[in-house]
Amino acid sequence: MSGRIKNFLGRNFNKTRTPDKLSVSCRSALMSKIKSKKTRFETLFICELKKKSPIVFKTNVSAIRGKPDVVFLKKKVCVFLDSDFWHGWQYPRWKHLLKNDFWRNKIEANRKRDLKTSRYLKRRGWKVLRVWEHVIKLNLNAQRERILRSLAERNG
Repeated sequence: MSGRIKNFLGRNFNKTRTPDKLSVSCRSALMSKIKSKKTRFETLFICELKKKSPIVFKTNVSAIRGKPDVVFLKKKVCVFLDSDFWHGWQYPRWKHLLKNDFWRNKIEANRKRDLKTSRYLKRRGWKVLRVWEHVIKLNLNAQRERILRSLAERNG
């Protein structure tokens, strides 16, 4: 396809869906191995944040709705590190490529839950920051500094 790619990551969202090369059982086994926490980009980001953050934080706090990846309790700041696929970055542009309704429903539910969680926490006085996987990969330092600036702005 010779169409112009109009997104900064160079992904071609205009392509058409092709049949899966793996059987249903192989695909299921492969997808079940994907971790929900301590992924490579999360681990890298949290390590870098620990080096530079003057404030102690906790990770994957299950007592807070949404189980934020990073929580600064004293400042009431939650940071969610969202993977591009599971949280649907630019989802409307590529949802037609998904093989079946299971994945569409799953990602749409994740996106709705993320929105509800952010609203819920903000209503209760939390500052909520969401950082996309590709943004961390492109410029980890800028995202770390964004979080540190948000902490400096908080009066709690």
